[in-house]
Amino acid sequence: MTAYESSGDPGAGARPAPGAEPGGYDAVVLAGGAARRLGGADKPGLRVGGRALLDRVLTACAGARATVVVAEPRPTVRPVTWAREDPPGGGPLAALAAGLRHTTSEHVVVVSADLPFLGGPVVVRLLSALADGAADGVLLTDADGRDQPLVAAYRASALRRELAALARGHGGPAGLPLRRLTGALRLTRVPDAVASFDCDTWDDIATARARIREHGHVLDEWISAAKDELGIDLDVDTGVLLDLARDAAHSVARPAAPLTTFLVGYAVGRAQGGPEAVAEAARKAADLALRWAEEAAETRPDAAKPDAAGPADAEPTATKPADAKPDAAETRPGPAPDAAPDPRPDA
Repeated sequence: MTAYESSGDPGAGARPAPGAEPGGYDAVVLAGGAARRLGGADKPGLRVGGRALLDRVLTACAGARATVVVAEPRPTVRPVTWAREDPPGGGPLAALAAGLRHTTSEHVVVVSADLPFLGGPVVVRLLSALADGAADGVLLTDADGRDQPLVAAYRASALRRELAALARGHGGPAGLPLRRLTGALRLTRVPDAVASFDCDTWDDIATARARIREHGHVLDEWISAAKDELGIDLDVDTGVLLDLARDAAHSVARPAAPLTTFLVGYAVGRAQGGPEAVAEAARKAADLALRWAEEAAETRPDAAKPDAAGPADAEPTATKPADAKPDAAETRPGPAPDAAPDPRPDA
């Protein structure tokens, strides 16, 4: 297989584009590997929460100016630049060098493609720690305190420096372990057992799939999956929409809840609005639902009006149907009104 990059020193970057945004970052995603512990399965394509692992990572790095994926090209949720290590299967260090050639930013996020719980806030945290300190890189540590160099943000100049030194000493990065590079860097460590969780086995996949369905995670996971599937980048306050659905269901009818939220989204989409437009449209729809409820309360029939001849709280007298049979009390025999008295003393 031919590498996509031009020849040169490992990791030599392209010339920065004119007007490149200062303070931005690029992302390099390593999505190759044989996945032997998964029986050779296509690990980046395995789904967690309905989304491929690679797409989940790409969403977490959505703020990157450029995203390079080192792997065979495939459909992805976001546009990326593809690269391959040379030689194929040359290991993570060779893959990093291949991806780094396509970057121009000084700050580079380097991640593997098997991180189901990596999110945008974690990426921002890594980049902020890198910018605020003097280290060459900031990486996460896992639940056991082990370094995770493929969940990290690095200074590109430091990576290129060490890659060049390895090229001089070993002829290139192929076949070398990643620690040969990271061991020469000044690193800051950030503990995060969740974001650093990677999927190496089928048990890991099962754990990840179970966790996203836990209470407190499932709604956010579902919304993220739906946004990716629909190609939506808009971030909105889901609480506003849930409140609207509740008001529509209670004030109008249950089927009004999904229909109303759909109409709000459709209206905002037609107007090409942002989060503020969603909030305003939801407010208008919620006000409408409350007006429906108020009208229903005003026009609800009153309780039966009291009889003019009796008090309002008097219990109504039961009326027996004409053909109803008399009860036992009514049929018990008694003296006739005009019967003569019995003359007997003990009567």
